[in-house]
Amino acid sequence: MNDTTAVIEVVGLRTRLGGHWIHDGVSFALRPGEIVALIGGSGTGKTVLLNQLVGLLSPSGGQVKLFGQDLATLSGDALRALRRRFGLLFQDGALFSAMHVADNVATPLREHMPWLPESLRDEVVHLKLALAGLPPNAANKMPSELSGGMRKRAALARALALEPELLLLDEPTSGLDPISAREFDSTLRVLVDSLGLTVLLTTHDLDSLWGLADRVIVLFEGKVIADGPVREVAQVQHEWIRSYFDTRAVE
Repeated sequence: MNDTTAVIEVVGLRTRLGGHWIHDGVSFALRPGEIVALIGGSGTGKTVLLNQLVGLLSPSGGQVKLFGQDLATLSGDALRALRRRFGLLFQDGALFSAMHVADNVATPLREHMPWLPESLRDEVVHLKLALAGLPPNAANKMPSELSGGMRKRAALARALALEPELLLLDEPTSGLDPISAREFDSTLRVLVDSLGLTVLLTTHDLDSLWGLADRVIVLFEGKVIADGPVREVAQVQHEWIRSYFDTRAVE
């Protein structure tokens, strides 16, 4: 993939669930190195869209490409290989509660790189935990022993395990206190700048939008109604957008 190829390209995406159209012609693209926030009201299908981007759900129509590859045309092996190129962080972290943190982070390595020696795998796990901002002693803790912020960081470490080019994050700061949320944003910004990652995240967190996102995409009634820098989108004259941003004045 060259620098001009879109990391994500969505064209005319349509999704019908429960007898209703959730998406009706959604189109957008992400270029390498961008941090893009996806926002919209409840029921606009943000999480559904993330699941479609990683091949967990199939759209009713349209096209989804990752790294220039159309997901609908990929074989099982090709999709499995593609999944090594992205990391996914679910809204609740989705850590395995019966596993230590280190085992959680090691899970993608065991699945995709079973030939990796255990000693080297352990080194990778501890490196990823450090990159995610966790202390070494977090490795041997159970998820239930961690704070909400530390669980999110453990999930981030797992998402980083396979050296991904793309991170997909579903409400990464939800449930965190403001200090922990801003610390998480800061960690993510450092990772993007130092590792050259591309990020698509869903969020309701206005501070994340203003402080982290390069672009924001707004979903409303099944379509993209705005796509651009946060400052520009915040000034779009649309009722939902005005309502969303009215708790934080445009600077």
